[in-house]
Amino acid sequence: MERPFAPGHRIPPDLLLKAYASGVFPMAENADDPEVFWVRPETRGVIPLDAFHVPRSLAKVIRRQVFAIDFDRDFSGVIDGCAQSREARPSTWINGPIREAYGKLFERGHCHTVEARREGVLVGGLYGVTLGRTFFGESMFSRETDASKVCLVALVDRLKERGFVLLDTQFTTEHLKRFGAIDVPRRKYEKLLANGIAGEAVFHP
Repeated sequence: MERPFAPGHRIPPDLLLKAYASGVFPMAENADDPEVFWVRPETRGVIPLDAFHVPRSLAKVIRRQVFAIDFDRDFSGVIDGCAQSREARPSTWINGPIREAYGKLFERGHCHTVEARREGVLVGGLYGVTLGRTFFGESMFSRETDASKVCLVALVDRLKERGFVLLDTQFTTEHLKRFGAIDVPRRKYEKLLANGIAGEAVFHP
């Protein structure tokens, strides 16, 4: 995992979009670290939209409509959920500069959320960046079983519906591999990215 640029304390929105267009994204060591660093992985995680797989047990949850799904309703609530420490992930890379930068992208219409609610309460969600016909997934959280997974399915449905061609997950995990996530080498990813940022797709009017 390369860190090609020097750390900094602020991320101008235009610089952030240019970084995504070149295959680079920011992270922080932890929530209390005031600096960010830039990452360009040797292999990149993607979920091919035409090979997305919904596990049978999750399909049953979706059919039962356990959760109500919203888009772009509560950015602050979603990023708070993603940054919250929990047993499986005691620390987070979402620090102050990252919150600020993605909040500005949200205001500009380049950052979006998918939110799951039960009885009006936010119980899961995810957020990411859109550029051209690409969605760059950043983080997800779940306070109830399957809540974030249902958000992922809703995200893929929205991307297919709106003409997106690339879902970037940055890295792969065993969790994401259940949905069809794969690792691609940087050179192949750069070709996918060049195609993905060409043209326009609208995530949320």
